[in-house]
Amino acid sequence: MASLYAEKKPANRPFKTVSDYFAVSVGDKTVRMQFAVNMPEMQKGLMGRKSLEPDEGMLFVYPKPQSMSFWMHNTPLPLHIGFFDENGVLREYYALYPFDENTVKSRGTNLQFALEVRQGWFLENKVFAGARIDLTAIAAALEARGFDPEKYGLKKANLAR
Repeated sequence: MASLYAEKKPANRPFKTVSDYFAVSVGDKTVRMQFAVNMPEMQKGLMGRKSLEPDEGMLFVYPKPQSMSFWMHNTPLPLHIGFFDENGVLREYYALYPFDENTVKSRGTNLQFALEVRQGWFLENKVFAGARIDLTAIAAALEARGFDPEKYGLKKANLAR
């Protein structure tokens, strides 16, 4: 069966990894994102990372909407984290401080994606609550990583919104 999101990968081409970047729009801006999808990737996140380019970040993708909680264990960069709902709408964002092991919890309980970027990115780029992240690009990136986008709620009907 043909994919809904991209051409089928030739058997000799490996899937992308957490180290690879994907261009995904957030509001009117494009961010080069790495995707943390499975638990080991999510647990490591940006730990140990000493720099991020101005429009780089990491997207944490969850299989279903939920509340979220993050901390900065072994993370030396000041970051902002944005929480998006299952429709790709930015609902909340918060500052995260280097090495801070206090958890930052979402207020919402229907969040499915979390984007970590350099601290100040949301304000500098005028990306505020209500902005949308490109779910079609997320689905394509998940597929390139070897994950089934539908297992993350990214069904073709949802992408038309």
